[in-house]
Order: sequence, then C-alpha cells, then structure tokens
Amino acid sequence: EAQLVESGGGLVQPGGSLRLSCVGSGLVFGRYVVSWHRQGPGQERELVATISSGGDPTYVDSVKGRFTVSRVNAKNTAYLEMSSVKPNGAAVYYCRARNGLNNNYWGQGTQVTVSS
Repeated sequence: EAQLVESGGGLVQPGGSLRLSCVGSGLVFGRYVVSWHRQGPGQERELVATISSGGDPTYVDSVKGRFTVSRVNAKNTAYLEMSSVKPNGAAVYYCRARNGLNNNYWGQGTQVTVSS
C-alpha cells in the first residue's frame, strides 16, 4: 500500500525558516509528480508548490522567492524549504503524489505554527 509521511513541522517565528520532508513508500516515487499543499484554520486546502518527476519546480505567487521545493528520488523523499515565513503561513502542510495513471496519494499532514 502506498503511503506518504510528512515531517518537520513545528513552531517557527515570523521571518524564520523550516524544512518539511515527505517520504514515500509502496510506490515508485520517482515516477510521481509531488506537490505541497496547506490548509489554514477555516480555510480551504491550497496548492503551494509542485515538483515534476524530473525535478522542475513551480510555485504559487505567494511563496515565490521564499519557498523551495526539491526531491531526492533515490531517497523517496521530497522537501519543502520555507524561509521568511509569514504569520499567514501557519497551516497543516500536506504532500501529494500523483501520476498519469490517476494514482493519487496524500500524506497525513504536518502542522506549522508561526508565532513569536
């Protein structure tokens, strides 16, 4: 059974940095597009960044220049490095893996709290 597990969430000060990890198992991780999403309190889940199987990243405008998405397929792991974190960045962050065969998996999420 395919599974994604996020980690690395926690408390970060405004303007600080944090790195999230997403480890996949039970799937050929390198064949999947991986995306990071977040859901703040009372808000809908939104896309943050995507990285293709080949490592090409895309970002939503609100995080461009501050967040970096990367992956190491040999480790079945994707990362989201967040810097200059803003208070509205507080959310549960999820990773998602999908391929062209309609296989779609979500992790359980990791909480990021932004507070001084």
